[in-house]
Amino acid sequence: MARPNTRDQILDAGLKTLLEKGFNGAGVQDITTLAGVPKGSFYNHFESKEALGAEIVQCYAQRGSARRAILRDRSIPPLERLRQHYTATIASFAATNFERGCLLGNFSAELSDQSPLIRESLQGLFAQWTEDLEVAIKDAQDQGAIANKADAADLAAFLLDSYEGAILRARVEKSRRPFDRFMDLIFTKILV
Repeated sequence: MARPNTRDQILDAGLKTLLEKGFNGAGVQDITTLAGVPKGSFYNHFESKEALGAEIVQCYAQRGSARRAILRDRSIPPLERLRQHYTATIASFAATNFERGCLLGNFSAELSDQSPLIRESLQGLFAQWTEDLEVAIKDAQDQGAIANKADAADLAAFLLDSYEGAILRARVEKSRRPFDRFMDLIFTKILV
């Protein structure tokens, strides 16, 4: 049986801990305890908690890439790609009883002024997600499924910004109502 990779154990534990406690609310000891490794092992693999945070953003991006892949799948009609994408992401937040937010939103609120390293990682992931949304929107515009002639990149950024806001509000309300409003307005007023 293969031995678990200590670095991967720390990354997995870090993601879980930072989503639950926030960056500033979690210590290296919390992460290594959850990972089941000595605290010294952390520093064998990561220069600092900030370095771990930046790498966790990249891991979060990789884990989300499968969910975002549907946005570029041209075998599915573009509006259906968008609907399926948001339905899946909303379901993942609903499954946590709206107690966990999106790492991007959480880290953006907590760290964008505190850590240039993490802010750059977040910027890259926001850009990648926006580009994936833009592909589906542009395809829908080209096919006439969206008559809205606004720039596809601007619409994609607006969707992502609105979605991140809906996540925050859903956490406060402990309800899917913000997501329902988002879906209704996006698919009946914006992407028409």
